[in-house]
Amino acid sequence: MAKLAADGPVKKEPANRRVRALFKGVWVFDTLQAEYVWEHPYFPLFWINIAAIEAGPGELEWGAVEGKGFWLGMLIVEGYEIPIAGFKQGPLNGLALIRWEDMDAWYAEDEPLLGTHPKDPYKRIDCLPSSREVRIEVDGVVVARSTNSVFLHETGLRPRYYLSPTSILDWSMLSDSKSVTICPYKGKARYYHLKVGEKVIDDAIWYYKYPTTESAPIQNRLCFYNEKVDVFVDGVKEA
Repeated sequence: MAKLAADGPVKKEPANRRVRALFKGVWVFDTLQAEYVWEHPYFPLFWINIAAIEAGPGELEWGAVEGKGFWLGMLIVEGYEIPIAGFKQGPLNGLALIRWEDMDAWYAEDEPLLGTHPKDPYKRIDCLPSSREVRIEVDGVVVARSTNSVFLHETGLRPRYYLSPTSILDWSMLSDSKSVTICPYKGKARYYHLKVGEKVIDDAIWYYKYPTTESAPIQNRLCFYNEKVDVFVDGVKEA
């Protein structure tokens, strides 16, 4: 936040959608004037217009205004104190940030948002069926082989290869992991550990039982962590 106060945002633009947040059963705010704000180049956060917050059920306690109009305060909702920060001048004048994790749920229109930040409007998911052969090896041992995969392309990231469960040559090499991650673009992922000989690779494989609509083609398919195994596509080993 100090860097944001000193340098300003990388960019910002209107979200152009209804944005709401739920906390302890009440809507903390409901606004059509939320802004996407990129504090860094990687993904945006929602910044909310102060008027929408003041119109909600919470009591806003303003903190002292510091350099460049930056302030820290508290929003009191249902007896709970929620940290809040904002600006009274500059490009973020009249906007405030409530941390994503401090709310129970965020909504864009009537869609609950997954993960730890909103989707970046400049990123997309492409799920492309492919008959190219994908082969997975660990120390020269073939673990999986498929000519019926879904190649997932996510803007700015390396391709990921989602294989049918039948591509696994020996399921005894897999064991359930308790790890769970959530992606705004794909949904909730669960994991398998992989054991090849005496080598154990934790969380080497993930899958989405109930992916988002845009990622529906990868449902229940298995994706090997490229960086933890050897991946060959049409016989060519990936770097």
